[in-house]
Amino acid sequence: MQAGKETHQFKTEVQQLLNLIINSLYSNKDIFLRELISNASDAVDKLRFRSQTDPEILGDDTEFKIRIAVDPEARTLTVSDNGIGMTREEVMDNIGTIAKSGTAAFLEALDKVREQNALAPELIGQFGVGFYSAFIVAEQVTLITRAAGSDTAVRWTSRGDGAFTVEAAEKPERGTDVILKLKPKEESDNDYTEEWVVRDIVRKHSDFVAYLITMMVERDEPIPEQEQIKDKDGKPIGGTTRKVRVEETLNSMKAIWAKNKNDVSTEEYNEFYKHLSHDWNDPLAHLHVKLEGVTEYSALLYVPAKAPFDLFFPERKHGIQLYCKRVFIMDDCRELVPEYLRFIKGVVDAPDLNLNVSREILQQDRLVRNIRKNLVKKVLDLLKGLDDTRYDTFYQEFGPVLKEGLHSDWENKDRLAELIQFKTTRSQDKFVRLKDYVANMKPDQEEIYYITGENLTMLMNSPHLEALKAKEFEVLLMTDPVDEWVVQSLTEYDGKKLKSAEKGDLKLGEGDDEKTDVFNALFGRIKSHLASHVKDVRASSHLKASVACLSGDAQDMSAYMEKLLKASGGHVPDTKRILELNTAHPVIEKINTVFEKDPNDPILADYGRLLLDMAIISEGGKIDDPSRFNQMVGNLMNEALGK
Repeated sequence: MQAGKETHQFKTEVQQLLNLIINSLYSNKDIFLRELISNASDAVDKLRFRSQTDPEILGDDTEFKIRIAVDPEARTLTVSDNGIGMTREEVMDNIGTIAKSGTAAFLEALDKVREQNALAPELIGQFGVGFYSAFIVAEQVTLITRAAGSDTAVRWTSRGDGAFTVEAAEKPERGTDVILKLKPKEESDNDYTEEWVVRDIVRKHSDFVAYLITMMVERDEPIPEQEQIKDKDGKPIGGTTRKVRVEETLNSMKAIWAKNKNDVSTEEYNEFYKHLSHDWNDPLAHLHVKLEGVTEYSALLYVPAKAPFDLFFPERKHGIQLYCKRVFIMDDCRELVPEYLRFIKGVVDAPDLNLNVSREILQQDRLVRNIRKNLVKKVLDLLKGLDDTRYDTFYQEFGPVLKEGLHSDWENKDRLAELIQFKTTRSQDKFVRLKDYVANMKPDQEEIYYITGENLTMLMNSPHLEALKAKEFEVLLMTDPVDEWVVQSLTEYDGKKLKSAEKGDLKLGEGDDEKTDVFNALFGRIKSHLASHVKDVRASSHLKASVACLSGDAQDMSAYMEKLLKASGGHVPDTKRILELNTAHPVIEKINTVFEKDPNDPILADYGRLLLDMAIISEGGKIDDPSRFNQMVGNLMNEALGK
C-alpha cells in the first residue's frame, strides 16, 4: 500500500541554505541548470555502473538521455533523466536534509559566510547541495522519481518556504523529472523558457556531459512539393515551409580528457571541473596527461581551491572517476590515488581495463597500480611547480592531508619532504619549506629543531625555545596533529637530523658543569618530593629567562602526542617527565640557599611543587590543584610586598 501525502519541515540548516541561495545568487542565476544537469548525469552514471553487474535493470530503455522541456505559457522548465531514480526513503534521506555527519560543519561554515558577507556558491559547492539552486529561479520545485527496478514512484514538492510534501505518484518509466515553476521574469533576467537561452547555458556549462542532452525545439521544415497548396498559377499559398517540433541535441558530448590539451581553453577546463565536483569555485590547478605505451591511459585531474567540509570524515568519497574508452565504470575510485591525495578530483580513462572490473580486482590489477604510481608522481610534480602564492593557498587548505603521506608513502617520501612547510620562530607567520630552513641555518647549527603543540602562539613563546632563540636558531612550529607522525617518519632532511626542542639535552655547548654540580643535592631533594610526578630533576639546557619547564628524554612520547592519544580514547599510561630548572635564575639560587641552611625545611616541598606547576602552566597544561597554586602565589606576593 502506497503512503499518502505527507508534509514535512526542512531541517533548520537546509532552510538557512535556501534563504542564502534565494537572497545571494541573483547575479549567478544561470548555474541552476548546470547543477540540475550534473545531478541527472550522476544519476545515469550510477545506473550505468549498476548495469555492469545487473544488465536486466535497464529493461528496454538502454539509451541514456537527459531531456529538457520548456513551456512558455505555463512558465515551467523540466529536466528529466532515465537514470537510477530514487525510492521514497532515498528522497527523504537526500532532499530536505543534510547528512547528519556534516550538519555541525555546515552550520559552522554558514556562520562564517554570514560573518564575511560572502556569496553562497562556495558553500553550496563544498556541501554538494546544488539541487537547492533550483529555488534561485523557481517559485515551486516538483520532483517526480521512480527508482530502477521499482514499480512505484514518488512526488516531492516545495516552494522553498520551510516545508515540503511527499506523496505517491505515477511515472511509467524509471528516472527523475525535476519540474520548475519559474518565478515571474524580471527585466534583467534571462527567460528560461526560451530555447536559445537554454541552448546557450548548456553549451557554456554542460557541453562535455557524456550523455545526450536534448530539447524539443521549433524548426522550419520544407513542405514537400506534392503537399503544397498552390494557386491557379502554380505558386505556393502560405509558403513552402512549416513549423515543426524536433528533438535537438544541445551538447557535443566530447570527452574533454580525450582532447589535445592545446585545444581546451581554461574556461572549458574550469566548467568541466564544476560539473565533475559540484564545486562552484574554479580549481586551483589541473593536470591533463595522456600516456601511450605499455601503460595507456588519459587523465584530467584537478586541485580544488577550497577543502570540502568532510575532508577528514572517514566515510567521505574520493573524487576520481574511472572510465574505460569513455564508458563510465565507477566513481569514488580509491585505488587510483592514495588516501593523502583524497582531495584530488578528476577522471581517469584506461582503455585496457575490463568494463566489468570490480573494486576487488582493481586492488590487484597491475595496470591500475602502474597508473596510480604515475599519477602520484605527476600530482606531486604539479604541486611542486605551483608559484608561491598558489601553493600557500593550497597548503592552507590541504597541508595537513598532504603530510599524511610522509607516514604512509615511503616511495615518495623525498618528494613529499620537498613540499611540506611550517611556520617558524623567524618566519613572521609565513610558511617555510625545509629546503629554505636548511639554507638559512646558522653556521654552527647542526640539526633542524622543531616543537609540536596545538597553539601557535603558545609554541612561539614556549620556554623550551629560549636557549635556541638566544643562539638565533630557527625552530619549526608544528601545530597539526599529523605532525607528531611526520617527525616519526621524517627523521632527517638533506643530511640534517630533526630534533625536538622539548626533549633531550639540546647540547648547545653552554653548560656550566661546575655550577650545575652546586645544585645537585637540591635537585635530588626536589626530586624526592616530586617522585610521584616526575622521573628526574635536572639543570636545563633549554631555559634562559624562565625558571622551570618540563621535558622528556629523546625517546619519550611528547606531551602533545600523549594528549592526542588520550583525546582519541586510547589508553595511554601517564608518562613521567623531567623537571628542568634554570640554574642561572636567581629563584633557584635562593631556594638553594634555603636548602643549604636546612635540607629538611618543609618549605622546599612547597617550592618544588610550585616549580612543577609553573612548568605545567607554561606549556598550556592543567595543574592538579589550582587552589593550592593560587594560595602559594598569593603568599609569596604578600611576603615580597611586605619587605
